[in-house]
Amino acid sequence: QVQLVESGGGLVQAGGSLRLSCAASRSIFRINLMGWYRQAPGKQRELVASITVGGWTHYADSVKGRFTISRDNAKNTVYLQMNSLKPEDTAVYYCNAESSYIYWGQGTQVTVSS
Repeated sequence: QVQLVESGGGLVQAGGSLRLSCAASRSIFRINLMGWYRQAPGKQRELVASITVGGWTHYADSVKGRFTISRDNAKNTVYLQMNSLKPEDTAVYYCNAESSYIYWGQGTQVTVSS
């Protein structure tokens, strides 16, 4: 059963923008932290951004000033606004949620052409 549903990936040119969404199932209770990771072929999966239930945020240095993470607690949804995209941002992006367990989304492809 899918617990995290991601959407918003696609193909854009360098300098463009995308907005990723991740909706958590209501069956996941007491989510303390949600975040976005990414992984390119042959590369290690890395944390892009995370946000706590209280709204504290963390960003990888490579995306600071370009990406913004936010959440709508009422909708149990987290977003990643990605601006000024670079070819280096090309990867599969995965949503993550932490409660009593760690949940992962299926991943959504983001491709940035030069």
